[in-house]
Amino acid sequence: MATTNKERAKRNAVAQAKKTGGLKDSWKGVRMELSKVVWPTKQEMISYTGVVLAACGFFALALWAIDTGVLAALKAVLGVTVN
Repeated sequence: MATTNKERAKRNAVAQAKKTGGLKDSWKGVRMELSKVVWPTKQEMISYTGVVLAACGFFALALWAIDTGVLAALKAVLGVTVN
């Protein structure tokens, strides 16, 4: 009995659906993608780290100033004293 193209296509689709890559193939893909990454140099990492630390310090000081200002405003408006 001859099989039609439609039947062959259906069997191939079922076979592809059953085939799983597994963990080993997944790690191969991860390693291949990681090999494409352009990693920063040591000097770039030092520079980026400095920028992140400076930004964190700036925002910490800004939030502290805002918090202190809001607290002072609430104390003045509500007449609350903190012991």
